[in-house]
Amino acid sequence: MNLFAFTTIFAQAGKGLGEFAGDYSSKWDAGTYDGGLVFAGIIKWLVTTWGVPEWVPLSSILNGVLEASVFPEIGALLITIGLVFGFVNIFAIGAVWSERKVSAHMQCRLGPMEVGPHGILQTVADGLKLLAKEDIIPRLADKPLFALAPAIVFAGVLMRFVPLPFGDQLIASDLDLGLFFIAAVGAVEVLGVIMAGWSSNNKWSLFGTIRTATQMVSYEIPIGLAFITVIICSGSFSLMEIVNQQGGSLNASDGYVYGGWIWHWNLFRNPFMLVLSITYFIASLAECKRSPFDLPEAESELVSGFHTEYTGMRFALFFLAEYAAMYLVAAVAVVIFLGGWWSGIYPLDALGLGPEATTLAKTLGLLIKVGVFLSKAFALVFVQMWVRWTLPRIRLDQMMYVCWKVLLPISLVCLIGSCLWELASGGASVFGFGIVVE
Repeated sequence: MNLFAFTTIFAQAGKGLGEFAGDYSSKWDAGTYDGGLVFAGIIKWLVTTWGVPEWVPLSSILNGVLEASVFPEIGALLITIGLVFGFVNIFAIGAVWSERKVSAHMQCRLGPMEVGPHGILQTVADGLKLLAKEDIIPRLADKPLFALAPAIVFAGVLMRFVPLPFGDQLIASDLDLGLFFIAAVGAVEVLGVIMAGWSSNNKWSLFGTIRTATQMVSYEIPIGLAFITVIICSGSFSLMEIVNQQGGSLNASDGYVYGGWIWHWNLFRNPFMLVLSITYFIASLAECKRSPFDLPEAESELVSGFHTEYTGMRFALFFLAEYAAMYLVAAVAVVIFLGGWWSGIYPLDALGLGPEATTLAKTLGLLIKVGVFLSKAFALVFVQMWVRWTLPRIRLDQMMYVCWKVLLPISLVCLIGSCLWELASGGASVFGFGIVVE
């Protein structure tokens, strides 16, 4: 993945953030709020109103950039990268502390208690320690690949957040091929892991890399079949469209009803979807290299797997990528199976928070949706942690057996069964081509 392609993807993400904040109020009142460029617009309004103070270095240049018409695009690009990167880091810090506490309570221990209240700052202290560590590169390692691999792994996870929504219209870029983008860019992360293991010139790292490649070939097929099933049932690759379809029925004049009753979720769309969601979750554990599928970094067998030779922040980047991937697969499960930001309990339009609501009410509704979405995703992350401290690691041949002889046949049956169910119910859409049974 070259730098130009990486920059282009995030530039597209920045553009997709929405309209400039000058149109914010009218867009919101018109019900077409697109979630973005609001931050860039607020910053521009504040700074252009009061100006950049003269004591700030290069203040005249900054004022010129802010007054230029290109600022919304530049600001959106930088803010998109900053928000996603900031969320990933904050989540990783919280997830590491949470996992320590979860494992401790499951083993009748207290976990971290010394640094901060209930040890809440322990992860921050560990991060500062890693920053102070010496960055060591083995003498016989392939130095360029060794240095680049952690960044590629982290970028491979970070890029997959581009089409992933955090709430209604809060999305970096609503790509038409969003689900395909997430599946395709996932290969970049695996490429970085392979580079890390091969370039280390260490047999334990190489064994971990071989396990990663084997594991990827095994888990990608059940996950891909789950994506295909949802795409066929929804008739769209767009994650926003998939969630909106779970928000209620389609009305010709008003669009999707702002409800989200639980029986509208894809999880209950047909009997096969419930089984498919379980197969997806099991395969997603393998994608995150979480127990019982943590074979590439098995400490008791491979020291530390593909990142055995890494130290300092390069070592920390692998863990940031792992915990970011935990949230990513959980959020994708929420989008395609669990109704996204729809609570499934009470329709928002009945609370006065639907399309006809005032700006303040819409803001409240947006915050509720973001809270619902994050709550569902964090609940699935907790289940991932629970599984890690419940199930032992399986062997490589057992992992392949589970993926190829259990998950794959079940996923195929669910795919065929869901297609037949949709056809019998009145129609389905396959890659945009409608199939209707009279």
